[in-house]
Amino acid sequence: MKNKIVGFIIVGIAVLIGFIIYSFNRAMTDIVNTSCEHGPTCPMWGSINFQTNVSLGIMLFVVMVGLYLVFFGKEEKIITKIKTIKQQIEPKKITKENYQKTMGNLSDDEKLIFEKILEAEGTIFQSDLVEQSKLAKVKVTRLLDKLEGKGLIERKRRGMTNIVILKH
Repeated sequence: MKNKIVGFIIVGIAVLIGFIIYSFNRAMTDIVNTSCEHGPTCPMWGSINFQTNVSLGIMLFVVMVGLYLVFFGKEEKIITKIKTIKQQIEPKKITKENYQKTMGNLSDDEKLIFEKILEAEGTIFQSDLVEQSKLAKVKVTRLLDKLEGKGLIERKRRGMTNIVILKH
């Protein structure tokens, strides 16, 4: 629907361009008629014809772009894009079997961090993890590096901190 509206606006602009070309052409013709004494062999007539033809070509191109948008322009599905982005950000569900298997392969500190992420329903700011775990920033960063390397989490930059997202 929006592409059609844009197409109609472009066609309207092309009509306005056509009116300007017509007005300009009439004014130039009147000026050449009064100032040129050579008649039809005057070089000014050739330049008026060239300028008119170029202007009409540009106007035709603009009309064709507008008509293309009106008849063939595809609409972007904004809702689909929002759903795709939301799916990338939303955490996936973890099953009991996966949980026990995953926790068995982690160190105590990694378990602590992983449990804090789970308590936050799979999405938490890295700065909140530092606060909640009572561990140093550097230690939390290194633990998150390990968890990310194991494919358990993903970090995305948001402002001055990261959002930690559960991948399973």
